[in-house]
Amino acid sequence: MASVAITPMESNFLVPNATYFVELAAFVLLLFLLAKYVIPPINRAMTARQDAIRAEFAELDEAKSEASKAEEEFKSQIADARHEAARIREEAREQGAQIIAEMREQAQAEAARIVEHAHVQIDADRKAAMAQLRGEVGTLATTLAGRIVGESLDDDVRQSRVVDRFLSELEGAS
Repeated sequence: MASVAITPMESNFLVPNATYFVELAAFVLLLFLLAKYVIPPINRAMTARQDAIRAEFAELDEAKSEASKAEEEFKSQIADARHEAARIREEAREQGAQIIAEMREQAQAEAARIVEHAHVQIDADRKAAMAQLRGEVGTLATTLAGRIVGESLDDDVRQSRVVDRFLSELEGAS
């Protein structure tokens, strides 16, 4: 077997050689290029994405807040509408009761007017009947008295005296 002679420089891997420095320079150059041209746009894109997500969360929170305010306002409006409807129903009941009371009063007033009119009519009819009866009774009484007395009572003054006396006696008897 052939033996390979190792020189003291080749065997020590801790000692840097020329390729090491080239690789190190390429690595540093690569890091510099990444840090200068690749990482800043990625950072900007990530920052922009984080800002967009934060903005979306803020908009979501704002929309949630507005939705809750709208829901509360809606509930408040519904409660107000229910109270208003109850007030209107109560007002309608009161107006209905008032209308019924007014109609009842009008009916009672109309009934009282009709009764009063009937009393007036009855009084007028009674007076007319009394006047007619007085005339008929007077004629009958004059005729009867003329037959009893045997003299004619055709004189109007005498006839009226006899009739008045006769009727006053009848009223006194009853």
